[in-house]
Amino acid sequence: MILPIVAYGHPILRKVATDINKDYPQLDKLIEDMWETMYGSNGVGLAAPQINRDIRLFVIDSAQIFENMDDQDRAEETYPDDPGTKQVFINAQIIEEQGDDWAYNEGCLSIPKIREDIYRAEEVTIEFLDEHFVKHTKTYNGITARIILHEYDHIEGKLFIDHISPLKRKLIKRKLDDIAKGNIRVDYKMMFPK
Repeated sequence: MILPIVAYGHPILRKVATDINKDYPQLDKLIEDMWETMYGSNGVGLAAPQINRDIRLFVIDSAQIFENMDDQDRAEETYPDDPGTKQVFINAQIIEEQGDDWAYNEGCLSIPKIREDIYRAEEVTIEFLDEHFVKHTKTYNGITARIILHEYDHIEGKLFIDHISPLKRKLIKRKLDDIAKGNIRVDYKMMFPK
């Protein structure tokens, strides 16, 4: 089932999410719905707070970026994380961020039609449980690391716009206010703050 995406301005997006255990009600169905919602919204990652759940759960699929990349993009740059990763992250905790910060133009399903260059670390080492509650500690890099860091921010109550300068945030304030008021059209279901 495709769930509505929580829009900027909703308080759940600023809340630090809580850990869950394997007895969380209908977790398999929730994860299935999150995949369906993410793909239905043309996203590459989705965190539980974005569907109005304050739990430490997110899903990512960087493989679709590589699948949709044209030959010219592939020829211009090498991607250390090619062919990408599809993964469920439960109760994730970042162990370490490594490498140089690099810029990439990010967007967010909860903040539609706004994109900004965001600097993030090249690599992230993260400890998490998968959908079977098997514990992993893995290091990711490239675009996959960026998506993980973006979604991890969501479970920490942060948004990608928190990484831009106050001046840039001031310049997009009207657009952010329009999103919070529901004065925006997107081709996926959204839940606006009341």
